[in-house]
Amino acid sequence: MKSEWGEPVLARFPEDPRDRLRAWDASDEYLLGHLAERRREPGGALSGTVVVLGDRWGALVTALHAHRPTQITDSYLTREATRANLARNGVGPDAVRLLTTRDAPPERIDVLLVRVPKSLALLEDQLLRLAPSVHAGTVVVGTGMVKEIHTSTLEVFERVLGPTRTSLARKKARLIFCVPDPARERPANPWPLGYRLPDGVGPVSGRTVVSHAGVFCADRLDIGTRFFLKHLPDAGSRRVVDLGCGNGIVGTAVALAAPAAHVLFTDESFQAVASAEATYRASGARAAAEFRVGDGLAGVPDGSVDLVLNNPPFHSHQATTDATAWRMFTGARRALRPGGELWVVGNRHLGYHVKLRRLFGACELVASDPKFVVLRATAGR
Repeated sequence: MKSEWGEPVLARFPEDPRDRLRAWDASDEYLLGHLAERRREPGGALSGTVVVLGDRWGALVTALHAHRPTQITDSYLTREATRANLARNGVGPDAVRLLTTRDAPPERIDVLLVRVPKSLALLEDQLLRLAPSVHAGTVVVGTGMVKEIHTSTLEVFERVLGPTRTSLARKKARLIFCVPDPARERPANPWPLGYRLPDGVGPVSGRTVVSHAGVFCADRLDIGTRFFLKHLPDAGSRRVVDLGCGNGIVGTAVALAAPAAHVLFTDESFQAVASAEATYRASGARAAAEFRVGDGLAGVPDGSVDLVLNNPPFHSHQATTDATAWRMFTGARRALRPGGELWVVGNRHLGYHVKLRRLFGACELVASDPKFVVLRATAGR
């Protein structure tokens, strides 16, 4: 990535030679260009505590490492990509402070750079958490592709921090400029949300779901999960993984139906795993449970799992890709014991059965409707 802040070599995480997607985009370049122009103006140099919210793969903090920025991210993959990119460019690990969206923010923020997230709810939640640390002199600049920045995006900045405007578009990217108003009366943070599940969805019927900001379908039961809940296998006393757990509905259903099971909830989102744990605790389930933020099943010993339940995403930020699903499936194949099973729900058109047959040798259709399929693949003996 070329900019006046240097030319760091960047990669996504985990690195995959088949992945042709870059670890930065035009919005990162636009923001770095603006900051370079600004520092040539009197008093325009970056100073004080620099915070970067939503950096996708560590491109921004790697470029700005000389200012010892703080990165705040909801993504485990982003955090690991940042560590790898810093090391790749000869930057020591102490040059950037790495925080998650669940951590307490810095007490004072002098420069706030925001890579606009896909989730407006996550943006609202994080700006509300950061607002007490922002002062009248804080430089606030957001960035994103044109398709990511809407009137509602600007309204969140305006409502939480202060007067907001946008730049002209450049290479389909825009900047957001916000002037903090410490006297502004901010709304209460509505997150996390809680809602009651409907009847007719198995053991979790009528239970409360807790969702932190940014989690998929935070305020309602999505139709894919609803269909999956009707066809879950009997877990018995097996070791089960809710892979890509989101707010934990599927794993909680298993825990309620099979008190002797051991359920691992795992996701790459810190917000999701916090939601899953809150949902599980609220349900009163008695099964043993573990909650882990990570890259799929990385770190889970080979052959140690009996059952993996998975509703894989088919987007990585704004990009449509099956790379995440493929990593989840290959990770499950490795972690499953001989005879262990991977159960997947997905849209019919995604063709997951082809990938599962390639990995497992066979794939069985458990259930289907006009939109979704539930598939089962068994690890070989």
